[in-house]
Amino acid sequence: MEARTRQRRWLIAAAAGAVVLAVGLAFFKPWLLFVDVLVDEQLPTVVTSPAAPSATGEPSSGTPTAEPAGPVQLAEGTFISHEHATTGTVRIIQQPGGKRVLTLENLDTSNGPDVHVWLSAADVVEGTAGWFTAGSAEYFDLGMIKGNQGNQVYALPDELDLARFKSVDLWCVQFSVSFGAAQLTQ
Repeated sequence: MEARTRQRRWLIAAAAGAVVLAVGLAFFKPWLLFVDVLVDEQLPTVVTSPAAPSATGEPSSGTPTAEPAGPVQLAEGTFISHEHATTGTVRIIQQPGGKRVLTLENLDTSNGPDVHVWLSAADVVEGTAGWFTAGSAEYFDLGMIKGNQGNQVYALPDELDLARFKSVDLWCVQFSVSFGAAQLTQ
C-alpha cells in the first residue's frame, strides 16, 4: 500500500511539473531568442531635408515653398541597446502628398514575444535605467514589430502629432521592458 501511495504522489508531482513546464514555455517562449525573422521592405529614398525657413517664413534660398520632388526626412535616430543588443537606424519620412512613414533600417535585435514599435514621449536613457522609461511615458503603438532583422516601413496616421514624441522604442509589452530605443533628432 505504501509503495502504491508513493507511486501515486510521484505521478501527481510529475504531472504538475509537466503542466508548470508547458505553461512556462508558452509564456516565456524562449525559442524566440534563437529564431530570426528577416524583413526586407523597400525603403523610401530621401531626396532632401526640409528647408529651414528664414525670418520671413520663406526657405533660406529665398524661393517660394514648393512640394519636394520626393520623400523628405523629418527626423532620425540610432538605436541603443536596452534589455537586448539592438542596432539600426530609425527615420521618419514624409512622402510627396504628405503621407508619413517610420522606417527601421538595418535593424538587428533579439526576437521576442509581443515586441511592438512605439513612438514615445520619453527621452532615451542609456543602460538599465532606460529599460523601463518608455513604459512610464505617453506613447503611440505602431503595432507588432514585423521582424527582428532588416528593413521595415510603418505608416503613420495623418492626425498623429509627431512633436509630442521624442524617441522610438522597441517595447516588449508582455514583460514591460525595452529591447532598444532611438532618440529622434531633426
